[in-house]
Amino acid sequence: MKIIHISDLHKTSSFFIKEWGNMLIDQVNRINPELLIISGDITDNGYYFEYEEVVEYLKAFKIKNMIIVPGNHDARNEGYRIFEKFFKTRYPQFENDEIVILGLDSSEPDLDDGHIGRSHYKYIENCFKGKNNKIKAITLHHHLIPIPGTGRERHIPVDSGDMLKLIKDLGVNFVFSGHKHMPWIWNLNNTYFINSGTSATRKLKGMGYPSYNIITINKKEVRINEINLITEESKMSLETIISNGD
Repeated sequence: MKIIHISDLHKTSSFFIKEWGNMLIDQVNRINPELLIISGDITDNGYYFEYEEVVEYLKAFKIKNMIIVPGNHDARNEGYRIFEKFFKTRYPQFENDEIVILGLDSSEPDLDDGHIGRSHYKYIENCFKGKNNKIKAITLHHHLIPIPGTGRERHIPVDSGDMLKLIKDLGVNFVFSGHKHMPWIWNLNNTYFINSGTSATRKLKGMGYPSYNIITINKKEVRINEINLITEESKMSLETIISNGD
């Protein structure tokens, strides 16, 4: 099984590069993953016309299954309500014989800060209940652990400590996020926190490049490759065997 993880398209900003956006579509369609994860900031200011533009762009991805969660930019100007109109839910799910993935909205209206909320914890628990025979993953926009090379830390969800404990208690294997425009992987208590860089914009850190992640699952062997969009060069970021104690 192949999953592609992209983030921070900012499709409607002046930083979005049309050529890069087309390259991203071509590469993703060529790889033809079973699932495409988009971890937020698909628009720049959450306006209705921006969502219309982004929805048209996303139609070019010939991928059957997508998980899309809103980012802080998408939640601006009541964009979180527009998000639900176009994508039905801010809490999407995907499950097959190998993996169960839960999408979470970590955005707050007109704030760049993140928040999951205690009212959602029981829902998260129920989604993973009885799933120890599968790889368990969460997708949200905001990073739960600081990312190196991104300056003074801001915007980590205010309840990230409680979320990290919940993730540990539930035995979640992967957490996919974006927001910081910097690819990075942390391993904390046997959970891998996978951050994607921006996939098609000039809003790059330092000498960075637009990128996305390919997750390859063969039973419980998981390989994650960071792909340079421009050169298509692959950087091995992680190779591991997942065990949930079953």
